[in-house]
Amino acid sequence: MDSLFRSRNSNKEDAEHWIGISDLMSGLMMMFLFIAVAYMYYVQVERDNIKEIAVAYKDTQVAIYNDLVNEFEAELPRWNAAIERDTLEVTFNNPEVLFRSGSPELNPQFKTMLSDFFPRYVAVLSRYRKAIEEIRIEGHTSSDWGSLHGEQAYFPNMALSQDRTRTVLQHVLSLLEAGDDREWVRTSFAAVGYSSSRRVLDTDTKQENAVSSRRVNFRVITNSELQIRNIIERLDGNQG
Repeated sequence: MDSLFRSRNSNKEDAEHWIGISDLMSGLMMMFLFIAVAYMYYVQVERDNIKEIAVAYKDTQVAIYNDLVNEFEAELPRWNAAIERDTLEVTFNNPEVLFRSGSPELNPQFKTMLSDFFPRYVAVLSRYRKAIEEIRIEGHTSSDWGSLHGEQAYFPNMALSQDRTRTVLQHVLSLLEAGDDREWVRTSFAAVGYSSSRRVLDTDTKQENAVSSRRVNFRVITNSELQIRNIIERLDGNQG
């Protein structure tokens, strides 16, 4: 009888033991399910935020592009300039007009063009200040430097392209009177030299077009790109 009694008590204890573990596992499963649902909701919200920013980004890009075209369409052929829809680049394409050969010194013709272009450019972009992260004045060269080619020419051209963009920025800043616009340009514009890293290639031959590669452009960077990047980094951080 004692043995039977002990056996029954043992079975009862085992049952209570497994019931306790089962309850614990059920609780853990509910907790993990809650975490999973909460995380899925969070990811969906972040994706919706990215979509909203992307739509706003596209709308802003289109609006800036249209305003730039409306402002400068008549002058673009005379300046040998173009406006790129996707990158919001205003590019001046005639190297003979822009600078003295091998020098950062602006040609008089380019100074005249900038005097007409830049105050109007700032007036257009001022309407979008809250959406703009930065405006870059970008300088580009061909891959040659005198008798040098390739990597030997890359760094002399890097210095030249950087000096040229800095000269352009100094000149256009001098075109603005002291005040809000001048301060905004000083804090929002950057001068960047790319050397020959973004050469222009002929469509047919895929060879470098040295003349077209030598150019200067003004490029708008909207803050939508930064917002989307921050959301993606936050998502990646949470997943890690």
